[in-house]
Amino acid sequence: MYCCALPKPPCAKRLPDLIRAQDLHLWMSTIMDFRLNRRTALALGLAAFFAPNGPAQAQGLKLGPAKAFSFAALVDEARAEAKKPFTAPAVKNAAILEKIDYDAFQDIRFRRDRTLWADQEYPVQLFHPGRYFKAPVRIHVIEKGAAREIAYDAALFDFGPKAQMAKGLSPDQGFAGLRIMDTQGPTDWLAFLGASYFRSAGELNQYGLSARGLAIDTALATPEEFPRFTHFYLDEQPSGLIIHARLDSPSITGAYRITAVKNGRIHTDVEARLFARKDVARLGAAPLTSMFWYSETLKRDAMDWRPEIHDSDGLAIWTGAGERLWRPLNNPAQVMTNSFVDKDVKGFGLMQRDRAFENYQDDGVFYEKRPSVWVEPKGAWAEGAVQLVEIPTQDEIMDNIVAYWVPAKPVKAGDELAFDYRLHWAKDDPFPASVGHVVATRRGRGGVPGQPQSYEAGLVKYAIDFAGGGLETYTDADKLQPIVTASRGEIVNPYALSVKGTNRWRLVFDLRAAGAEPVDLRAFLQKPTGEALTETWIAQHFG
Repeated sequence: MYCCALPKPPCAKRLPDLIRAQDLHLWMSTIMDFRLNRRTALALGLAAFFAPNGPAQAQGLKLGPAKAFSFAALVDEARAEAKKPFTAPAVKNAAILEKIDYDAFQDIRFRRDRTLWADQEYPVQLFHPGRYFKAPVRIHVIEKGAAREIAYDAALFDFGPKAQMAKGLSPDQGFAGLRIMDTQGPTDWLAFLGASYFRSAGELNQYGLSARGLAIDTALATPEEFPRFTHFYLDEQPSGLIIHARLDSPSITGAYRITAVKNGRIHTDVEARLFARKDVARLGAAPLTSMFWYSETLKRDAMDWRPEIHDSDGLAIWTGAGERLWRPLNNPAQVMTNSFVDKDVKGFGLMQRDRAFENYQDDGVFYEKRPSVWVEPKGAWAEGAVQLVEIPTQDEIMDNIVAYWVPAKPVKAGDELAFDYRLHWAKDDPFPASVGHVVATRRGRGGVPGQPQSYEAGLVKYAIDFAGGGLETYTDADKLQPIVTASRGEIVNPYALSVKGTNRWRLVFDLRAAGAEPVDLRAFLQKPTGEALTETWIAQHFG
């Protein structure tokens, strides 16, 4: 994403931290084997992994000396580092790394016969450093309670003609990140690369939005700070691959334990222990970063031929009080930040609800297969807010949507914080509501179609479709009631009807609101007795 000092445009010099998940997918597609010309599956014999020197050495990995390791010790290390001044990472062989540009980076492959734990449930390969990933990431393997660093070695990679300069790097170079491979094929399903970004291909095996370890000062008038994972410690267990990580930034240090599990569905359990070096104006826990250009709501504002383009189409929130909220995403004219104040939020996520190919018509990047990511807090997160940041964009190549949890208590130097949560990389909501949910939001000219005299300048019509939650059992004779409110302006002629030939209900209203200031809208369907039948639709209208 590209939150620079507002209202400045994105800064190209900050590409390593700002590169968005979809862009990364496109320009790194050859390296990460996402394209159709995928390589053949891994083929390594079991005997090689039970050699006397251990599974890591048997695959030609050069390991450093063994050091006792525990998550508690990693937490203590992060706590101690928070009491010291921040030191920017030293980049070795910067001149060589600068030459490993887009084309050269694509020409570097991790060798399949060096895959770590290739015959286990969670095989791991490593990313090579380059122009856009210069800062070293130290990667360790844990065996029998001890951690040993994997030394950079050119022999771990195959270098194509465009990447021959990379052979001159030294053994202390470090790596750029790591990815977990699919045991059933040559693709990966979880990758850590760039700052504290990580992402999964989800149930439908298509990359989209990203998660981050932490967001700091997003969408403020000062530059956003991007903490980065500096060290990884990998522990392959029957319960999943445990990825311990050290996080560092000028404001925060941290220790993370991320357990990645793939058993039909994919989830990553995150335990984050954070230590503040200094005051933080805005701390975003469990941040998600996505892309939204346009949907069926405002197609007329886009210049592309495809009907819709987005990795996510809405923010879903399950409040501490049990209310279900749906906020369709916007591509606003200026940066907008919306906060949804709550206590002990049950969950939130950036979701891709529209799963119909015909609504995207893109057979290259398959937006209908992009995963939804749901944040499930473990334990009470107390008072705070789910915050949504929407940044204007005129293309699909940059992330422009961010969502995260902001604790109500300000973060001060010396503070210690803990956040435990599960990320569900899912096709659908992992905790579906018992009421109807929003499936489409449409907007157009207000008035009555076919009656030109009813059209009025500035009058805007909204049509919201709901489905599920038993709505299909109601008929127009049940007289479901539309409940619509606006922060300003006037709601005109709200009504509800069943959509013939479908299992949907539609809530329709016109909005009369002059001026450029946004209008906050809320709407849902209820029985005549007052019982809510749908989640609450929340939208922000711009004239």
